[in-house]
Amino acid sequence: MAQWGEQVGSPRYPAAARLLSTAASGGSKGQRTRLGKQELQRLAATTGMSIEVCQYPPGTSKGNKIEQRLFCHITRNWRGVPLATYEVVVNLVSSTRTKEGLEVHCWLDEKAYTKGRKVSKKEFAALRLRRDKFHGDWNYEILPRATKQSR
Repeated sequence: MAQWGEQVGSPRYPAAARLLSTAASGGSKGQRTRLGKQELQRLAATTGMSIEVCQYPPGTSKGNKIEQRLFCHITRNWRGVPLATYEVVVNLVSSTRTKEGLEVHCWLDEKAYTKGRKVSKKEFAALRLRRDKFHGDWNYEILPRATKQSR
């Protein structure tokens, strides 16, 4: 998440105050879980931006259209190549391009992630979560932590 936070807070959009994230809502999708919300709170604190999350309702079409357009190209790019190492996978995926100019950026995340990490009721209650009036379980905003100046 820190790496993503650095990209979001880049000089490309210095005046950005909000980030909109559309996401799938089924299963164990990260932005719907308690831990996912806590990590978004951390991202909001890192970037100073509000993060608005809009979930697609369960059972609806919910793919990133650009990503879907690239899957067939990624698969064709690695056709017949044994995916024996992480390096092979990263290199094959990263070298994917389309005639229309779409390209894939890929890197290996070697960070060790804790499995089974739980968010306590107290931690969850401390989130600055503002639920939308329309399906607040799917649509909400994570606000950055209040600073001394904003109090």
